[in-house]
Formats: sequence, structure tokens, C-alpha cells
Amino acid sequence: MTGAFSRQLMLLLTSAAFASSGCSLLGITSPRYKLLPEAEQFRDTTTPPPLARELAKVPLAEYIVEPGDALLIQPVDLDSPVRIAADQPVLPDGAIELGIYGRPVVAGKSVPAIEAEVKALVQAKEKKDVPLTVRLIGRQSKVYYVLGEVNAPGSFPLAGRETVLDAIMAAGGLTRAAQEKKIVLVRPSQANGCREVLAVCYPQIIQLGDTTTNYQLRPGDRIFVPSQGTLESLIPSRSKTTAPCANPQVSCNGLGGGCPPAAEPTPGTSFLSGPPRALLAPPVAK
Repeated sequence: MTGAFSRQLMLLLTSAAFASSGCSLLGITSPRYKLLPEAEQFRDTTTPPPLARELAKVPLAEYIVEPGDALLIQPVDLDSPVRIAADQPVLPDGAIELGIYGRPVVAGKSVPAIEAEVKALVQAKEKKDVPLTVRLIGRQSKVYYVLGEVNAPGSFPLAGRETVLDAIMAAGGLTRAAQEKKIVLVRPSQANGCREVLAVCYPQIIQLGDTTTNYQLRPGDRIFVPSQGTLESLIPSRSKTTAPCANPQVSCNGLGGGCPPAAEPTPGTSFLSGPPRALLAPPVAK
């Protein structure tokens, strides 16, 4: 081992020690966003479960109204004597304002249940059946979160079709300091319950089209992107692919077996349309 190499190695180890203690040396600092030891353990030891994901999405559970949502209440008959403000924001206490018809609490209920309740209140006041409809027009209460090494972290409204990849793109993509091999999807759990921490195999999702861990999001999901460690940023080879993301991959191009290769065009035809350009008759000179 040469003297110069020994000095460089010693400097590197010293810098790493300072960084791990939170100090800075030569611009090297400890990672801003670290995985908890428990989160890293759960991530590395959990086999990807058969959950809804890209190419296998499912409808989410029935929508439950919460404060921050907005309803639209309208009589079916435009000449109806019923006068209710059409736009009904759900207030922080979970109620809506129906004027002379009352102030029902709608938080925690589905839209069909709210419609039935509003109809009953109007019927009790008008002494007759008044057909009306209740629609959900604002869905502010259902969100997901993207945190850590992304360019625009925050909470984002959930439409119901988003996957992990959609969420990371909505947050502006990963920063240069992101440790893309340790991203996790964390689902909310009860105070004394078990924790659901799922590995997200980001390189496989974007480079191989592997949808195994491109999970469909649910309300309250958290995606956390940790920072690279000091040695991982200096020596990228130290960043290893852990078990959940180390499954063998098979090519669909006939190179590694598995999927059948793409069909070849028959002679005289093209994948685009009609015969290939080389087989077309040349234009007749005038």
C-alpha cells in the first residue's frame, strides 16, 4: 500500500467518522434524511405482498366524507320550492349548513348516506317528498405524502389511481442526494398496532418496468426517500440491492427466456402500415 493511498484512505475514513457524528469535514456531512433502524429492518425483511399495484389496480373503498370536502346539494326539480345553498363545504366540526332544514353532521358518512339524511330533513320540514341529489365535488381530505430527498415534498390530493411512481413524479422527482435503493412506502397504522413498511424498488420500476413494488396508493400513505450515506455517495458500489428488490429479472426480448419474443413482420409488410418503403413502385417520371 503506497503512502499516498494510505493518506487518502485515512482521510476518507476520518471524514466518514466526522459525518456519522453529525460534524462536517471538507464539506462532508451526515445524511439529512435517515431511515429509522426499525424501518430499514422491516423494509429489508418483508416480502412484497400481493397488493394492488400498476397493471393490477382496484377501486378504493367507498369514499367517506371528512372536513375539508365539499358537497353539491340540488333538488331534482328546478322549480322546487326548496332553497338550499348548492355548494356545501364540510366544516371543521363535520357539519354542513342547510338553513331552515338544520345542520347535520356528515363527517364519517358516505355520500349515499348523506343524501338519505338530507332528504329526510327536507321531507320533515316540507311535509312531502322532495327529490334531491347530493354529489361530492371537492375531495380535499384524502391525501398522500412524499417526504425526504424529493424536489417538492408535501401532501398531494389522492384521485384514486396513483401509484408510487406517480407520487414521486408529482413531488418533482428525486434529488441528486437520494438513496433510490432504500425508498419505502409506509401505511398508517393504529397506535399499538403492527407497522406496514414496504420496499419500493425504484430502479427496477423505472428501468425495467417491474411493477411488483409500484403499489397503488391509499389515503394517508407516506413515501419516504432517504439520503445517501457518506460512503455511499463517495463509493457508489457500497450501495447494495437488498432482498426485496433482488429478485431475478427475465427479458421479454427472447434473450433470457420467459416471455415470447416480439413477432417479426411478414415479408412485404411493415409494422407501421402497408408494404415497406423499399417495395413500393418508384414514381413515374413525367
